[in-house]
Amino acid sequence: MNYVELELQLHPDFTEIFTAELAEIGFESFVETDEGLQAYIQEELFDENVLNVLITKYKDTAEISASWKSLERKNWNEEWEKSYEPIEVGDRVRVRAVFHEPDPHFQYDLLIQPKMSFGTGHHETTWLVMNEQLHLPHERLSIMDVGCGTGILAILASKLGATSLLGFDIDEWAVENTRENFAMNNLPETAEVFLGTINEVPFARQFGGILANINRNILLAEIPKYVAHLEKGGWLVTSGFYETDQADIERCAEENGLKKIRSNTRNQWATVVFEKN
Repeated sequence: MNYVELELQLHPDFTEIFTAELAEIGFESFVETDEGLQAYIQEELFDENVLNVLITKYKDTAEISASWKSLERKNWNEEWEKSYEPIEVGDRVRVRAVFHEPDPHFQYDLLIQPKMSFGTGHHETTWLVMNEQLHLPHERLSIMDVGCGTGILAILASKLGATSLLGFDIDEWAVENTRENFAMNNLPETAEVFLGTINEVPFARQFGGILANINRNILLAEIPKYVAHLEKGGWLVTSGFYETDQADIERCAEENGLKKIRSNTRNQWATVVFEKN
């Protein structure tokens, strides 16, 4: 069958939203790009009018440009897999797909079944968060992964000694993939993942560490909720925003009783680590 490739240029804050919206109208695979998002749909299911209605829906809140083209017949998932490369964080962490051989030179070997639908962990912010995890205590801690995606951060937390894990995401496919990846990495059955948001986490549940790699707007809205779930002396890693947004994130965190520990950047993306006083 032939496919249509849709190219969307839009702000990263809207990538997850459009991934979910496009999935509802038949698009079945997605790739995040520096400019926005690429999405793929079977040619016979593509409806230009339906797409235009969707784009118009967001015209007042987001700057979006769209173009599309018909692709020649290929196994596009197979083509994509050929270009997939493992993620390496220094010489300690290697995230590889099921079709890669293990490398014993790395201390932590993370195995995932990558899905085009919700990213592969190659984004700069994923690297930044994993790099910070290597310098944070995990042993015997309860860790929460906000917007878990493929579950990479939670899996690394487990390998670093976390004894209790809770992850969640608003994307049903992401939740399914996280469960699949938890199983492949032999995480305990007590490792939890659910479809939903921070609002579904029981109020009394506390964590020694929270991983929040989402985006600026969600972080600004939800940091107070993270703080409510964070134990005294616990840490919060935030990422998913540009360097230019870092000051806003730090201000919000400090207003909610968090102390900045350190920050780092990579290709204009930022991460900041906080501690609860």
